[in-house]
Amino acid sequence: MQSVARIIAQRLGLGLVTLFFVSVIIFAAVNMLPGDFAQAILGQGATPEAVEAIRRDLGLDKPPITRYFDWLGGVLQGDFGTSFAAANFRSFTGAETGSGLGSVAAQVAPRFENTLFLAGVTAAIAVPFSLILGVLAALFRNSIFDRAANIGTLTSISSPEFFLAYILILFLAVLNPMLPSLSNIYADMSFGERLERTLLPALTLTLVVTAHMMRMTRAAIINLLASPYIEMARLKGISPLRVIVKHALPNALAPIINVIALNLAYLITGVVVVEVVFVYPGIGQLFVDSVKIRDIPVVQACCLIFAAAYILLNLLADILSILSNPRLRHPK
Repeated sequence: MQSVARIIAQRLGLGLVTLFFVSVIIFAAVNMLPGDFAQAILGQGATPEAVEAIRRDLGLDKPPITRYFDWLGGVLQGDFGTSFAAANFRSFTGAETGSGLGSVAAQVAPRFENTLFLAGVTAAIAVPFSLILGVLAALFRNSIFDRAANIGTLTSISSPEFFLAYILILFLAVLNPMLPSLSNIYADMSFGERLERTLLPALTLTLVVTAHMMRMTRAAIINLLASPYIEMARLKGISPLRVIVKHALPNALAPIINVIALNLAYLITGVVVVEVVFVYPGIGQLFVDSVKIRDIPVVQACCLIFAAAYILLNLLADILSILSNPRLRHPK
């Protein structure tokens, strides 16, 4: 157990170092974007004095290194800064900040919660569906079902997300009005109504991530079917389905866990297109809206959350793979 704890601690330390370097890249990339927020807000007719005044109010006149460490220090305290758009609105209207008004964290938190809800619904559909499909494809290997499942999943993963979204909207919202085409959810909505409006984007994401998990499950199980203990189970007269589910699947968990975690990370970091298509009020939609108006603190916060979620889920996959594989738990 001490070796496992040491390995987990090493992975967590490596994740923190990776996140630090990613934060540097995010800050540098966002601040290298063409254009200027103050100029974009005031328009082409703005005077240099007015532009400089807004830049000074927002702290954009400070050196980049100073702004980076100010931002990083705030992030470590849970403060992602103040939205440029909200700060500009207050400067024009004289409105008070109130309780968190204009705070990037206050804007991001409900949107991130909505994205997690969408990812959770998608995972609840996609993971069992992919595992069942992978087990059946391995059980009926090289059959018509296996070939149809492979063709269907490869077709879905090869199609752009917006194309799959519009196809589902056409068939499930226009021709057969079963689900709403717009996912405009809000805070006081009941769970059932929220689930109904989230189902169509969740089905779109399910089509995107199913192929990876299904094919990895199929490949991992088929790779184990030639093992001696599987042959012994077959010689004992155990049914093929029980051989796969009870003997092959538990020993194939490590690669399956890895691909599931990677796809769960994608559900959080890769939902931008789907959220825009369905006007879903998640962090991806907020990210796109903030890029349009060059709201740098919000863009930085969204990118950092995407990176942290991806790194955390990869670390989780690594740790679960170690715990599920005795050879990795005891490398000697």
